[in-house]
Amino acid sequence: MERVTIFGKPSCGFCQRAKQLCDIKGFEYRFIDIIDEGISKADLEKTTGTNVETVPQIFIGQQYIGGFTEFDAHVS
Repeated sequence: MERVTIFGKPSCGFCQRAKQLCDIKGFEYRFIDIIDEGISKADLEKTTGTNVETVPQIFIGQQYIGGFTEFDAHVS
């Protein structure tokens, strides 16, 4: 599988669950802290091509998957 990219916040429970799911499944992933990186909601919307209300926002390779629920369904 291509590398998973998780845009999120360290304080976000679903972001932590997404990282744990990657660890359980043995997926290589990169966690991007949107606060540290100065990524705004508008930036995320540009990247995902859709309205963003929550984190995490997850990609597999270049493919946008969605949030944790969509990611969990996609890989399970």
